[in-house]
Amino acid sequence: VREKETGSIANFRSTPVTRTEFILGKQLPYVVIALLSFVTLMMMAYGVFGVTPKGSVGTLLLGTLLYVMAATGFGVLISAFTRTQVAATFAAAVISIIPAVNFSGLLVPVSSLSGSGRLIGLAFPSAWYQQISVGTFTKALGFAELWQNLLMLAGFALFFVAVAILALRKQER
Repeated sequence: VREKETGSIANFRSTPVTRTEFILGKQLPYVVIALLSFVTLMMMAYGVFGVTPKGSVGTLLLGTLLYVMAATGFGVLISAFTRTQVAATFAAAVISIIPAVNFSGLLVPVSSLSGSGRLIGLAFPSAWYQQISVGTFTKALGFAELWQNLLMLAGFALFFVAVAILALRKQER
């Protein structure tokens, strides 16, 4: 979105870079920063509170990678449709943050929701990641028990990035 506001999107449109390369190039730094943040939080959980995952750390890392890719993929998807940073921020908050917090299991477990509330919760990657996080930290779960959650997160990530690639125009109309 920032490139659209500043006019530097013309650089993208005039280079041989494909839409896929552009979207993934925009997404990659945020994925790396988020994973570094996750590692820092894991070290703090252990160093400050003495908390370690009881389940598979590899499953937790894979789930975190897929969740971060889904979340950043949603961000680039929003950016592909909006023209200003204010609009992108507002759209991201209204479309994802508010429903995800209310229906993903953060405040009320998804299993206790019924009807449309449950469907709304399951329509966001955060509901699937929360089960991975809680399962690996408190229930000693691993890949065998959480593979469906990992598959859903991968699906979200691929869907958001694919739609963002399709929505990004290489040429101005």
